[in-house]
Amino acid sequence: MSSLPPAAASATSPLAREIQRRRTFAIISHPDAGKTTLTEKLLLFSGAIQIAGSVKARKATRHATSDWMEIEKQRGISVASSVMQMEYGDCVINLLDTPGHQDFSEDTYRVLTAVDAALMVVDAANGVEEQTLRLLKVCRARNTPILTFVNKMDREVKAPLELLDEIEQTLGMSLVPMTWPVGMGKTFRGVMDLPKNRMRLFKAGVEKLEEVSDDTVEGLDNPVLHERFGLDYDNAAGELELLREATPPLDREAFLAGQQSPLFFGSAVNTFGVREVLDALVALAPPPGERAAQQRVVQPTEDKFTGVVFKVQANMDPAHRDRIAFVRVSSGRFNRGMRLKVTRTGKEIRPQTVVSFLSQRRELVDEAVAGDIIGVPNHGTLQLGDTLTEGEMLTFTGLPFFAPESFRNVEINDPLRSKQLRQGLQQLGEEGAIQVFTPAAGGSLMLGAIGQLQFEVVLHRLKSEYGVDARLEPCRFTIARWITSTDKTALDRFIASEPLRIAYDVVGAPAFLAQYSSDLRVAQERAPAIQFHSMREHSGLVFDTHHS
Repeated sequence: MSSLPPAAASATSPLAREIQRRRTFAIISHPDAGKTTLTEKLLLFSGAIQIAGSVKARKATRHATSDWMEIEKQRGISVASSVMQMEYGDCVINLLDTPGHQDFSEDTYRVLTAVDAALMVVDAANGVEEQTLRLLKVCRARNTPILTFVNKMDREVKAPLELLDEIEQTLGMSLVPMTWPVGMGKTFRGVMDLPKNRMRLFKAGVEKLEEVSDDTVEGLDNPVLHERFGLDYDNAAGELELLREATPPLDREAFLAGQQSPLFFGSAVNTFGVREVLDALVALAPPPGERAAQQRVVQPTEDKFTGVVFKVQANMDPAHRDRIAFVRVSSGRFNRGMRLKVTRTGKEIRPQTVVSFLSQRRELVDEAVAGDIIGVPNHGTLQLGDTLTEGEMLTFTGLPFFAPESFRNVEINDPLRSKQLRQGLQQLGEEGAIQVFTPAAGGSLMLGAIGQLQFEVVLHRLKSEYGVDARLEPCRFTIARWITSTDKTALDRFIASEPLRIAYDVVGAPAFLAQYSSDLRVAQERAPAIQFHSMREHSGLVFDTHHS
């Protein structure tokens, strides 16, 4: 006999109305495409901050709100993912700023599992770059709706039609221009706003909201535009004529299915073209949708709270040495102090100091609804991929660890700090900043990463957050595969037969380490009862069986 589905709020209930107001999206791009600057400007329009601090701002003291970690401030890159909540119009926007640096693709992947839409930022001079492509594949795999913002039009860039063609080819989806640029670089005049049939004129150097120009010319065929902007306007009008014949109108269903992307042009550093993107996000992006758990599909309007930990960040506040679990509310309503079950361990928690974010600035949260991101301070009770419920045994899926591609042994300069080293690496490993392997035969801990910058960040954080001066030494291994078997005896026998090639990760999952791909092939042939995995779920329980 099948059980009845959980009660859901009616479409007109206060809970359902609150959930309908939510828009949860991530900004993705290649490093240096202007993503963090655009994030700042979106916050500026919502009134969340007064003056935006560009990553390369002249005043070194004013760092971008969303780049909070010390190493990010030094380098001007986003390494951790930031979460910001703001109100705009009648909507509550949850904005997740993701790391653009390629070494942090795992963190970005995890963030993309927590959002309902994505805003892709493209550098108009460089087009779609490698890192953006990798992230787009994730969005496409999940059919995440994508809006596209072509940035830096105030510089000498590729021709708009060339850019449009390149992005379409790369995305494998059709772009529908919402705005179209007139001129570029020193002769960038502004953008034609197609839905509103007017041209918005460009003004450089805008940092404050009151400086944002509302200088517009009504009617895209207004003769004033030709008189003022001559050839630049004529070229843009000609391109627009071509586009109108070749481009289908925006179809919201096609957009929601990830088949069409609305296209905007602008200059984030000059706060130009940003409001149009924000308006489109509110109008087009979907409210929170259903989320798949292993046991069933969870609807956002169900009365009971469920949520999933998609990110853990240690030491967001160095003064408190705390650890915050970022939870995407999947259904229902969260109330401060309510009893929640961590389904991985069966433990009950009653979080009293739950926070929402404007990057490092936190505010206490009394309640949150599906689509919101909340931060639960804890001392290790919550791990990446954990599911929180009001009692039901559910496991949300889709938060993977990828097998590392680079390895280092970690050594410590002061042996008396060994305990702090282990504690620091345990926390950073659970956070997902790095993968930590403990060799079965003993010896130095091993770190596994996707790229070199991850190692640098971990050394920096060990020193600044845990007071540990560590160094990295070369490691002979280049490949790791998690191992499982339906035959426990066979697994134990295999582990015992390879003591020097087995290591346990931060959740105790065993992995086979190899120096060459031929070593891995030989091991697979020798032990047919063992499955070798290049991916595992964060809970350590569910493995991907399609990779070797």
